[in-house]
Amino acid sequence: MPDTQDRTEPVRPRPYARLLVMSAGLGIPVSLAAFVFLALLHEIQHQVWDALPETLGYEVPPWWWPLPWLAIAGALVGLAIRSLPGHGGHRPIDGLGMGPVPADHLPGILLAALAGLPLGVVLGPEAPLLAIGSGLALILVRPWDATLDERTRTVLAVVGSAAALSAIFGNPLVGAVFVIEAAGLAGPTLARLVLPCMLASGIGALVFTGMGTWTGLEIASLALPDVDAPVRPDVADVLWAVPLAVAVAILVRTVHRLGGVVAGLAARHPFAVAVGAALVVALCAGCYTVVTGRSPEEVVLSGQLTLAQLAADPGAWGVGALVALLALKSLAYGVSLGALRGGAIFPAILLGAAAGLLAGGLPGFGAVPALAVGMAAATAATLPVPVSAAVLVTMLLGDAAAAMTPIVLVAVVAGYVTEQFVLRPRRAARQAAAAAT
Repeated sequence: MPDTQDRTEPVRPRPYARLLVMSAGLGIPVSLAAFVFLALLHEIQHQVWDALPETLGYEVPPWWWPLPWLAIAGALVGLAIRSLPGHGGHRPIDGLGMGPVPADHLPGILLAALAGLPLGVVLGPEAPLLAIGSGLALILVRPWDATLDERTRTVLAVVGSAAALSAIFGNPLVGAVFVIEAAGLAGPTLARLVLPCMLASGIGALVFTGMGTWTGLEIASLALPDVDAPVRPDVADVLWAVPLAVAVAILVRTVHRLGGVVAGLAARHPFAVAVGAALVVALCAGCYTVVTGRSPEEVVLSGQLTLAQLAADPGAWGVGALVALLALKSLAYGVSLGALRGGAIFPAILLGAAAGLLAGGLPGFGAVPALAVGMAAATAATLPVPVSAAVLVTMLLGDAAAAMTPIVLVAVVAGYVTEQFVLRPRRAARQAAAAAT
Protein backbone atom coordinates (compact mmCIF):
# COMPACT_ATOMS: atom_id res chain seq x y z
CA MET A 1 0.00 0.00 0.00
CA PRO A 2 1.45 3.40 -0.93
CA ASP A 3 2.62 5.70 1.82
CA THR A 4 -0.24 8.04 2.67
CA GLN A 5 1.14 9.57 5.85
CA ASP A 6 2.80 12.61 4.36
CA ARG A 7 0.04 14.41 2.48
CA THR A 8 1.60 17.87 2.48
CA GLU A 9 5.10 17.30 1.11
CA PRO A 10 5.27 18.96 -2.32
CA VAL A 11 6.12 17.02 -5.45
CA ARG A 12 9.65 17.89 -6.63
CA PRO A 13 9.83 18.36 -10.43
CA ARG A 14 13.02 16.44 -11.31
CA PRO A 15 12.37 13.25 -9.30
CA TYR A 16 8.74 13.37 -10.44
CA ALA A 17 9.76 13.67 -14.09
CA ARG A 18 12.02 10.64 -13.61
CA LEU A 19 9.11 8.77 -12.03
CA LEU A 20 6.89 9.56 -15.03
CA VAL A 21 9.56 8.37 -17.47
CA MET A 22 9.97 5.11 -15.57
CA SER A 23 6.19 4.67 -15.45
CA ALA A 24 5.93 5.11 -19.19
CA GLY A 25 8.72 2.61 -19.68
CA LEU A 26 7.00 0.07 -17.44
CA GLY A 27 3.72 0.30 -19.35
CA ILE A 28 4.90 -1.64 -22.39
CA PRO A 29 6.63 -4.71 -20.85
CA VAL A 30 4.00 -5.06 -18.12
CA SER A 31 1.18 -4.91 -20.67
CA LEU A 32 2.92 -7.47 -22.87
CA ALA A 33 3.24 -9.77 -19.85
CA ALA A 34 -0.45 -9.21 -19.09
CA PHE A 35 -1.30 -10.08 -22.69
CA VAL A 36 0.65 -13.35 -22.52
CA PHE A 37 -1.01 -14.24 -19.22
CA LEU A 38 -4.53 -13.50 -20.46
CA ALA A 39 -3.87 -15.26 -23.78
CA LEU A 40 -2.76 -18.39 -21.89
CA LEU A 41 -5.90 -18.25 -19.73
CA HIS A 42 -8.09 -17.88 -22.80
CA GLU A 43 -6.40 -20.70 -24.72
CA ILE A 44 -6.54 -23.17 -21.83
CA GLN A 45 -10.17 -22.26 -21.18
CA HIS A 46 -11.06 -22.65 -24.86
CA GLN A 47 -9.41 -26.05 -25.10
CA VAL A 48 -11.02 -27.38 -21.91
CA TRP A 49 -14.55 -26.01 -22.32
CA ASP A 50 -15.01 -25.72 -26.09
CA ALA A 51 -12.51 -27.57 -28.29
CA LEU A 52 -12.14 -30.80 -26.33
CA PRO A 53 -15.90 -31.39 -25.77
CA GLU A 54 -16.52 -30.78 -29.50
CA THR A 55 -13.74 -33.21 -30.40
CA LEU A 56 -15.42 -35.85 -28.22
CA GLY A 57 -18.79 -35.22 -29.87
CA TYR A 58 -20.49 -33.05 -27.23
CA GLU A 59 -22.35 -29.97 -28.43
CA VAL A 60 -22.09 -28.60 -24.88
CA PRO A 61 -20.06 -30.10 -22.02
CA PRO A 62 -22.05 -32.78 -20.14
CA TRP A 63 -22.97 -32.36 -16.49
CA TRP A 64 -19.97 -34.37 -15.24
CA TRP A 65 -17.41 -32.49 -17.34
CA PRO A 66 -16.36 -30.00 -14.61
CA LEU A 67 -15.53 -32.72 -12.06
CA PRO A 68 -12.11 -33.95 -13.32
CA TRP A 69 -10.96 -30.48 -14.36
CA LEU A 70 -11.87 -28.84 -11.07
CA ALA A 71 -10.31 -31.71 -9.13
CA ILE A 72 -7.05 -30.93 -10.95
CA ALA A 73 -7.54 -27.21 -10.38
CA GLY A 74 -8.17 -27.66 -6.66
CA ALA A 75 -5.11 -29.85 -6.22
CA LEU A 76 -2.76 -27.45 -8.03
CA VAL A 77 -4.16 -24.33 -6.36
CA GLY A 78 -3.96 -26.08 -3.00
CA LEU A 79 -0.36 -27.01 -3.70
CA ALA A 80 0.49 -23.38 -4.52
CA ILE A 81 -1.24 -22.14 -1.35
CA ARG A 82 0.35 -24.72 0.93
CA SER A 83 3.87 -25.08 -0.45
CA LEU A 84 4.99 -22.03 -2.48
CA PRO A 85 6.09 -18.56 -1.33
CA GLY A 86 3.23 -16.09 -1.35
CA HIS A 87 0.59 -18.81 -0.89
CA GLY A 88 -0.67 -18.42 -4.47
CA GLY A 89 -1.51 -14.76 -3.98
CA HIS A 90 -3.77 -12.93 -1.54
CA ARG A 91 -7.14 -14.39 -0.58
CA PRO A 92 -9.95 -13.03 -2.78
CA ILE A 93 -12.21 -12.71 0.27
CA ASP A 94 -9.83 -9.95 1.45
CA GLY A 95 -10.52 -7.72 -1.58
CA LEU A 96 -7.93 -6.18 -3.89
CA GLY A 97 -4.29 -6.83 -2.99
CA MET A 98 -2.50 -3.53 -3.58
CA GLY A 99 0.87 -4.03 -1.90
CA PRO A 100 4.21 -4.65 -3.66
CA VAL A 101 4.64 -8.29 -4.66
CA PRO A 102 8.09 -9.90 -4.16
CA ALA A 103 9.50 -11.69 -7.20
CA ASP A 104 9.61 -15.06 -5.44
CA HIS A 105 5.81 -14.93 -5.01
CA LEU A 106 5.14 -14.83 -8.77
CA PRO A 107 5.61 -18.58 -9.50
CA GLY A 108 2.99 -19.52 -6.92
CA ILE A 109 0.62 -16.80 -8.12
CA LEU A 110 1.00 -17.91 -11.73
CA LEU A 111 0.49 -21.58 -10.85
CA ALA A 112 -2.68 -20.85 -8.86
CA ALA A 113 -4.07 -18.59 -11.59
CA LEU A 114 -3.23 -20.71 -14.63
CA ALA A 115 -4.35 -23.92 -12.94
CA GLY A 116 -7.49 -22.55 -11.33
CA LEU A 117 -9.09 -19.83 -13.42
CA PRO A 118 -9.33 -21.55 -16.85
CA LEU A 119 -10.28 -24.92 -15.35
CA GLY A 120 -13.39 -23.54 -13.69
CA VAL A 121 -12.66 -21.66 -10.45
CA VAL A 122 -15.38 -19.02 -10.03
CA LEU A 123 -13.09 -16.01 -9.77
CA GLY A 124 -11.70 -13.42 -12.16
CA PRO A 125 -8.19 -12.65 -13.44
CA GLU A 126 -7.88 -9.15 -12.00
CA ALA A 127 -6.15 -10.17 -8.74
CA PRO A 128 -3.32 -12.15 -10.38
CA LEU A 129 -2.98 -9.37 -12.95
CA LEU A 130 -2.42 -6.86 -10.16
CA ALA A 131 0.21 -9.13 -8.64
CA ILE A 132 1.95 -9.80 -11.96
CA GLY A 133 2.09 -6.09 -12.76
CA SER A 134 3.46 -5.21 -9.34
CA GLY A 135 6.01 -8.04 -9.20
CA LEU A 136 7.25 -7.49 -12.75
CA ALA A 137 7.59 -3.75 -12.19
CA LEU A 138 9.81 -4.34 -9.15
CA ILE A 139 11.94 -6.79 -11.15
CA LEU A 140 12.35 -4.33 -14.03
CA VAL A 141 13.47 -1.45 -11.78
CA ARG A 142 16.06 -3.53 -9.92
CA PRO A 143 18.99 -1.93 -11.82
CA TRP A 144 17.97 1.40 -10.26
CA ASP A 145 17.22 0.05 -6.77
CA ALA A 146 20.16 1.83 -5.19
CA THR A 147 18.80 5.20 -6.33
CA LEU A 148 15.14 4.60 -5.42
CA ASP A 149 13.64 5.24 -2.00
CA GLU A 150 11.02 2.89 -0.58
CA ARG A 151 8.11 5.17 -1.42
CA THR A 152 9.15 5.41 -5.08
CA ARG A 153 9.51 1.63 -5.33
CA THR A 154 6.04 1.24 -3.85
CA VAL A 155 4.58 3.73 -6.31
CA LEU A 156 6.22 1.90 -9.22
CA ALA A 157 4.76 -1.38 -7.97
CA VAL A 158 1.29 0.17 -8.01
CA VAL A 159 2.02 1.65 -11.45
CA GLY A 160 2.76 -1.86 -12.70
CA SER A 161 -0.54 -3.07 -11.29
CA ALA A 162 -2.41 -0.27 -13.06
CA ALA A 163 -0.76 -1.05 -16.39
CA ALA A 164 -1.65 -4.73 -16.11
CA LEU A 165 -5.20 -4.13 -14.91
CA SER A 166 -6.06 -1.85 -17.83
CA ALA A 167 -5.90 -4.87 -20.14
CA ILE A 168 -8.75 -6.87 -18.64
CA PHE A 169 -11.15 -3.98 -18.10
CA GLY A 170 -10.85 -2.95 -21.74
CA ASN A 171 -10.21 0.69 -20.80
CA PRO A 172 -7.10 2.25 -19.24
CA LEU A 173 -9.13 4.76 -17.23
CA VAL A 174 -10.99 2.01 -15.37
CA GLY A 175 -7.77 0.30 -14.31
CA ALA A 176 -6.18 3.54 -13.16
CA VAL A 177 -9.26 4.60 -11.18
CA PHE A 178 -9.54 1.19 -9.50
CA VAL A 179 -5.92 1.21 -8.38
CA ILE A 180 -5.96 4.82 -7.19
CA GLU A 181 -9.24 4.57 -5.29
CA ALA A 182 -8.33 1.23 -3.72
CA ALA A 183 -5.10 2.79 -2.44
CA GLY A 184 -7.12 5.43 -0.57
CA LEU A 185 -5.01 8.38 -1.58
CA ALA A 186 -5.46 12.14 -1.32
CA GLY A 187 -3.56 15.40 -1.63
CA PRO A 188 0.04 15.38 -2.89
CA THR A 189 0.17 11.62 -2.44
CA LEU A 190 -2.65 11.33 -4.98
CA ALA A 191 -0.82 13.64 -7.37
CA ARG A 192 2.35 11.61 -6.94
CA LEU A 193 0.57 8.38 -7.92
CA VAL A 194 -2.32 9.31 -10.21
CA LEU A 195 -0.35 10.57 -13.21
CA PRO A 196 2.15 7.67 -13.25
CA CYS A 197 -0.75 5.18 -13.05
CA MET A 198 -2.70 6.91 -15.81
CA LEU A 199 0.41 7.19 -17.97
CA ALA A 200 1.32 3.51 -17.59
CA SER A 201 -2.31 2.47 -18.13
CA GLY A 202 -2.63 4.59 -21.25
CA ILE A 203 0.62 3.37 -22.79
CA GLY A 204 -0.23 -0.19 -21.84
CA ALA A 205 -3.64 0.13 -23.47
CA LEU A 206 -1.97 1.13 -26.75
CA VAL A 207 -0.43 -2.33 -26.81
CA PHE A 208 -3.94 -3.78 -26.94
CA THR A 209 -5.81 -1.17 -28.99
CA GLY A 210 -3.01 -0.38 -31.44
CA MET A 211 -1.96 2.80 -33.21
CA GLY A 212 -2.58 3.88 -36.78
CA THR A 213 -2.96 0.86 -39.04
CA TRP A 214 -1.76 -1.53 -36.33
CA THR A 215 -4.77 -3.04 -34.66
CA GLY A 216 -3.10 -4.12 -31.44
CA LEU A 217 -3.21 -7.42 -29.62
CA GLU A 218 -6.46 -9.33 -29.28
CA ILE A 219 -7.56 -10.77 -25.94
CA ALA A 220 -10.92 -11.13 -24.24
CA SER A 221 -11.59 -8.16 -21.97
CA LEU A 222 -14.62 -7.39 -19.88
CA ALA A 223 -17.13 -5.89 -22.29
CA LEU A 224 -20.80 -6.10 -23.19
CA PRO A 225 -22.36 -6.16 -26.65
CA ASP A 226 -24.41 -3.15 -27.72
CA VAL A 227 -27.61 -3.00 -25.70
CA ASP A 228 -30.81 -1.18 -26.62
CA ALA A 229 -31.50 1.29 -23.84
CA PRO A 230 -34.24 3.88 -23.45
CA VAL A 231 -33.36 7.51 -24.06
CA ARG A 232 -33.62 8.05 -20.29
CA PRO A 233 -34.73 6.00 -17.30
CA ASP A 234 -38.45 6.03 -16.55
CA VAL A 235 -39.97 6.86 -13.16
CA ALA A 236 -40.54 3.16 -12.49
CA ASP A 237 -36.87 2.41 -13.25
CA VAL A 238 -35.77 4.91 -10.61
CA LEU A 239 -38.29 3.65 -8.06
CA TRP A 240 -37.20 0.04 -8.49
CA ALA A 241 -33.48 0.92 -8.53
CA VAL A 242 -32.98 1.37 -4.78
CA PRO A 243 -34.75 -1.79 -3.55
CA LEU A 244 -33.04 -3.88 -6.23
CA ALA A 245 -29.64 -2.41 -5.33
CA VAL A 246 -30.21 -3.16 -1.65
CA ALA A 247 -31.28 -6.74 -2.45
CA VAL A 248 -28.23 -7.30 -4.67
CA ALA A 249 -25.90 -5.88 -2.00
CA ILE A 250 -27.40 -8.27 0.56
CA LEU A 251 -26.99 -11.20 -1.85
CA VAL A 252 -23.35 -10.37 -2.56
CA ARG A 253 -22.46 -9.91 1.09
CA THR A 254 -24.22 -13.15 2.01
CA VAL A 255 -21.98 -14.89 -0.51
CA HIS A 256 -18.97 -13.19 1.06
CA ARG A 257 -20.06 -14.40 4.50
CA LEU A 258 -19.95 -17.93 3.11
CA GLY A 259 -16.50 -17.15 1.76
CA GLY A 260 -15.40 -15.99 5.20
CA VAL A 261 -16.51 -19.26 6.78
CA VAL A 262 -14.66 -21.25 4.13
CA ALA A 263 -11.58 -19.05 4.56
CA GLY A 264 -11.48 -19.95 8.26
CA LEU A 265 -11.42 -23.64 7.36
CA ALA A 266 -8.84 -23.05 4.62
CA ALA A 267 -6.48 -21.33 7.06
CA ARG A 268 -6.18 -24.60 8.96
CA HIS A 269 -6.29 -27.06 6.05
CA PRO A 270 -5.40 -25.14 2.85
CA PHE A 271 -4.85 -28.09 0.50
CA ALA A 272 -7.85 -30.18 1.55
CA VAL A 273 -10.23 -27.22 1.58
CA ALA A 274 -9.00 -26.02 -1.84
CA VAL A 275 -9.71 -29.44 -3.35
CA GLY A 276 -13.06 -29.65 -1.57
CA ALA A 277 -14.08 -26.16 -2.70
CA ALA A 278 -13.17 -26.96 -6.30
CA LEU A 279 -15.30 -30.11 -6.18
CA VAL A 280 -18.22 -28.10 -4.75
CA VAL A 281 -17.90 -25.76 -7.75
CA ALA A 282 -17.98 -28.78 -10.08
CA LEU A 283 -21.07 -30.20 -8.37
CA CYS A 284 -22.85 -26.83 -8.60
CA ALA A 285 -22.13 -26.72 -12.33
CA GLY A 286 -23.30 -30.30 -12.79
CA CYS A 287 -26.55 -29.63 -10.91
CA TYR A 288 -27.14 -26.54 -13.03
CA THR A 289 -26.84 -28.57 -16.24
CA VAL A 290 -29.13 -31.32 -14.95
CA VAL A 291 -31.79 -28.82 -13.83
CA THR A 292 -31.70 -26.41 -16.77
CA GLY A 293 -30.20 -28.37 -19.65
CA ARG A 294 -27.74 -25.53 -20.20
CA SER A 295 -23.95 -25.68 -20.28
CA PRO A 296 -22.08 -26.08 -16.97
CA GLU A 297 -19.69 -23.45 -18.28
CA GLU A 298 -22.24 -20.81 -17.23
CA VAL A 299 -21.67 -21.65 -13.55
CA VAL A 300 -17.91 -22.26 -13.57
CA LEU A 301 -15.27 -19.68 -14.56
CA SER A 302 -15.38 -15.93 -13.95
CA GLY A 303 -18.66 -15.26 -15.73
CA GLN A 304 -17.21 -12.90 -18.30
CA LEU A 305 -18.60 -14.75 -21.33
CA THR A 306 -21.90 -15.52 -19.63
CA LEU A 307 -22.33 -11.83 -18.83
CA ALA A 308 -22.01 -10.98 -22.53
CA GLN A 309 -24.57 -13.67 -23.39
CA LEU A 310 -27.01 -12.35 -20.79
CA ALA A 311 -26.77 -8.84 -22.16
CA ALA A 312 -26.94 -9.92 -25.81
CA ASP A 313 -30.08 -12.07 -25.50
CA PRO A 314 -31.89 -11.68 -22.17
CA GLY A 315 -34.97 -13.43 -23.58
CA ALA A 316 -33.02 -16.69 -23.96
CA TRP A 317 -32.98 -17.08 -20.18
CA GLY A 318 -36.14 -18.23 -18.48
CA VAL A 319 -36.95 -17.39 -14.89
CA GLY A 320 -35.99 -20.90 -13.77
CA ALA A 321 -32.59 -20.70 -15.48
CA LEU A 322 -31.86 -17.31 -13.91
CA VAL A 323 -32.85 -18.52 -10.45
CA ALA A 324 -30.69 -21.63 -10.84
CA LEU A 325 -27.78 -19.54 -12.10
CA LEU A 326 -28.07 -17.14 -9.15
CA ALA A 327 -28.30 -19.90 -6.54
CA LEU A 328 -25.60 -22.23 -7.86
CA LYS A 329 -23.19 -19.56 -9.08
CA SER A 330 -23.49 -17.84 -5.68
CA LEU A 331 -22.56 -21.05 -3.86
CA ALA A 332 -19.67 -21.76 -6.23
CA TYR A 333 -18.46 -18.17 -5.95
CA GLY A 334 -18.64 -18.21 -2.14
CA VAL A 335 -16.46 -21.31 -1.70
CA SER A 336 -14.04 -20.02 -4.35
CA LEU A 337 -13.68 -16.73 -2.47
CA GLY A 338 -12.63 -18.48 0.70
CA ALA A 339 -10.45 -21.34 -0.51
CA LEU A 340 -9.09 -20.61 -4.00
CA ARG A 341 -7.26 -17.79 -5.75
CA GLY A 342 -8.36 -15.08 -8.19
CA GLY A 343 -10.32 -11.84 -8.29
CA ALA A 344 -13.69 -11.13 -6.71
CA ILE A 345 -15.12 -8.61 -9.18
CA PHE A 346 -16.15 -10.56 -12.30
CA PRO A 347 -18.45 -13.18 -10.72
CA ALA A 348 -20.11 -10.49 -8.59
CA ILE A 349 -20.93 -8.47 -11.71
CA LEU A 350 -22.51 -11.54 -13.30
CA LEU A 351 -24.62 -12.21 -10.19
CA GLY A 352 -25.76 -8.60 -10.23
CA ALA A 353 -26.64 -8.80 -13.91
CA ALA A 354 -28.61 -12.03 -13.42
CA ALA A 355 -30.49 -10.53 -10.47
CA GLY A 356 -31.20 -7.44 -12.56
CA LEU A 357 -32.63 -9.42 -15.46
CA LEU A 358 -34.75 -11.41 -13.03
CA ALA A 359 -36.09 -8.14 -11.61
CA GLY A 360 -36.62 -6.76 -15.11
CA GLY A 361 -40.02 -8.45 -15.16
CA LEU A 362 -41.30 -6.13 -12.41
CA PRO A 363 -43.97 -3.62 -13.53
CA GLY A 364 -42.40 -0.77 -15.47
CA PHE A 365 -38.81 -1.91 -14.88
CA GLY A 366 -36.86 -2.07 -18.14
CA ALA A 367 -34.38 -4.88 -18.80
CA VAL A 368 -31.41 -2.58 -19.46
CA PRO A 369 -31.94 -0.32 -16.42
CA ALA A 370 -32.38 -3.44 -14.26
CA LEU A 371 -29.19 -4.92 -15.70
CA ALA A 372 -27.28 -1.69 -15.00
CA VAL A 373 -28.61 -1.44 -11.44
CA GLY A 374 -27.72 -5.05 -10.65
CA MET A 375 -24.15 -4.77 -11.96
CA ALA A 376 -23.53 -1.43 -10.24
CA ALA A 377 -24.84 -2.56 -6.84
CA ALA A 378 -22.92 -5.85 -6.97
CA THR A 379 -19.64 -4.11 -7.80
CA ALA A 380 -20.10 -1.47 -5.09
CA ALA A 381 -20.95 -4.13 -2.49
CA THR A 382 -17.97 -6.32 -3.42
CA LEU A 383 -15.22 -3.74 -3.05
CA PRO A 384 -15.25 -0.41 -1.18
CA VAL A 385 -14.49 1.57 -4.35
CA PRO A 386 -17.76 3.29 -5.35
CA VAL A 387 -16.28 5.65 -7.91
CA SER A 388 -14.54 2.73 -9.65
CA ALA A 389 -17.79 0.74 -9.59
CA ALA A 390 -19.65 3.58 -11.29
CA VAL A 391 -16.91 4.09 -13.90
CA LEU A 392 -16.65 0.36 -14.67
CA VAL A 393 -20.38 -0.24 -15.11
CA THR A 394 -20.81 2.95 -17.13
CA MET A 395 -18.00 1.88 -19.47
CA LEU A 396 -19.57 -1.58 -19.82
CA LEU A 397 -22.85 -0.12 -20.98
CA GLY A 398 -21.26 1.41 -24.08
CA ASP A 399 -23.75 3.41 -26.15
CA ALA A 400 -26.32 3.08 -23.38
CA ALA A 401 -23.98 4.72 -20.84
CA ALA A 402 -25.25 8.29 -21.27
CA ALA A 403 -28.85 7.28 -20.61
CA MET A 404 -28.06 4.87 -17.78
CA THR A 405 -25.43 6.86 -15.85
CA PRO A 406 -27.91 8.50 -13.43
CA ILE A 407 -29.46 5.17 -12.47
CA VAL A 408 -26.00 3.57 -12.18
CA LEU A 409 -24.97 6.27 -9.70
CA VAL A 410 -28.14 5.75 -7.65
CA ALA A 411 -27.49 1.99 -7.57
CA VAL A 412 -23.83 2.39 -6.61
CA VAL A 413 -24.71 4.67 -3.72
CA ALA A 414 -27.50 2.37 -2.52
CA GLY A 415 -25.31 -0.73 -2.75
CA TYR A 416 -22.33 0.94 -1.10
CA VAL A 417 -24.38 2.44 1.75
CA THR A 418 -26.11 -0.89 2.37
CA GLU A 419 -22.77 -2.68 2.64
CA GLN A 420 -20.77 -0.06 4.53
CA PHE A 421 -23.37 1.36 6.92
CA VAL A 422 -25.92 -1.42 7.39
CA LEU A 423 -24.42 -4.86 6.77
CA ARG A 424 -20.86 -4.18 7.94
CA PRO A 425 -21.83 -2.73 11.36
CA ARG A 426 -24.18 -5.68 11.94
CA ARG A 427 -21.37 -8.12 11.14
CA ALA A 428 -19.07 -6.26 13.52
CA ALA A 429 -21.70 -6.39 16.27
CA ARG A 430 -22.22 -10.13 15.79
CA GLN A 431 -18.47 -10.75 15.88
CA ALA A 432 -18.10 -8.68 19.03
CA ALA A 433 -20.96 -10.57 20.70
CA ALA A 434 -19.43 -13.90 19.69
CA ALA A 435 -16.03 -12.87 21.05
CA ALA A 436 -17.59 -11.76 24.33
CA THR A 437 -19.18 -15.16 24.86
